[in-house]
Amino acid sequence: YSIASLGEDVKARTVVVNGTSKSFAMTGWRIGYLACDALLARHISTLQDHSTSNPCSISQVAAETALRNDLSAFIAEKCAEFQSRRDLVLKLLCNSPKVRPFEPRGAFYVFSDISSTGMRSMEFALRLLMEKKVAVIPGGPFGEDGYIRLSFATGKETIEKGISRINDFLKGI
Repeated sequence: YSIASLGEDVKARTVVVNGTSKSFAMTGWRIGYLACDALLARHISTLQDHSTSNPCSISQVAAETALRNDLSAFIAEKCAEFQSRRDLVLKLLCNSPKVRPFEPRGAFYVFSDISSTGMRSMEFALRLLMEKKVAVIPGGPFGEDGYIRLSFATGKETIEKGISRINDFLKGI
């Protein structure tokens, strides 16, 4: 339930900000939206108009289609697929003594503790990229320099290949 549905006085003070990236598997399409009081929306629009440019028309049409249609079956299918990919990443990393993955509950990233490698996240990410051609996100910018972030927003074959290369990399440390 939306908090705005609790009454007109609450609705008048509610701002909902969302996007299509995660809700509709439109990662990278950069479509966001908000729902709020009309006067506030005009002020926000004025600010936004001067700080960003418009997304491409294809992204806008796709987002409109997603928001206007019942895509509950599609969303359920995507959720199941992402859960399967998440479980695959966790399974493939569970035997590594040098990487401890944490099960995500709402994202398509696995945050993993690499502190036992003795490397900071940027060094780990750079070496892994150069030596094994696998890209991960360093945890330092997220406030955890002993961690990396692995995306599972790709196919299972790519996940298996990437985790295999990570495990090979870890054997050499």
